[in-house]
Amino acid sequence: MDVKILQLVEGAKQARGTTVVIDVFRAFSLEAYLFSMGVEKIIPIGSVDDAYMMKRENPQYILAGERHGKILEGFDTGNAPSLLHLLDLGGKTVVHTTSAGTQGIANAKNADEILGCSLVNARATAEYLRKSGAETISLVCMGLEALAPTEEDTLCAEYIKAILENTDIDMKSGIDLLRYTSGAKFFDKTQSDVFPEEDFYMCTDLDRFNFVMKLETSVDGIGYMRKVDM
Repeated sequence: MDVKILQLVEGAKQARGTTVVIDVFRAFSLEAYLFSMGVEKIIPIGSVDDAYMMKRENPQYILAGERHGKILEGFDTGNAPSLLHLLDLGGKTVVHTTSAGTQGIANAKNADEILGCSLVNARATAEYLRKSGAETISLVCMGLEALAPTEEDTLCAEYIKAILENTDIDMKSGIDLLRYTSGAKFFDKTQSDVFPEEDFYMCTDLDRFNFVMKLETSVDGIGYMRKVDM
């Protein structure tokens, strides 16, 4: 098994084999919580304009997403899992666009299979990879707005790699450090309207969910994420 850790959009473009796109703060943490709250499917979209168009064509869809962390105009919700309780999500389809995570999916053109992942479903994802028998695995860390690597995404990739290679990693220390590095924004009161403190704890709740999020293609060619229980 060849496991590579790649970074950002260029990493997504280089990804081969079974590809795991990682965005802990907050795209794929949000998607995991969406599925846990009864969402039927999630359509990841790279372009904001495409998201608006899809909403116009399907008014019943829920729009979720952000740019620079902030909810987009006309969207039903941003990228904060702590605010999802305000929505009725059972059986719904969500269109999701973000600065980082969904850009990774949009650019992983050469992948054989694509999964979305964060710390909340990392072990389930690793177990899926192990059971799949995949020989080539690309772990793509999307970082801050897909522009700079971040500690939380790289930690998640290292955790998955450690599980696959049967090596040890101190996740408690790694997660604790995030409070003072890339996760510090969640404790900055001046940014609490965009980055609620509760999001930090929800996004770092290691292995909370025992499912993977797998990209499928509908009969009309639209890519969507579905939940696969482990």
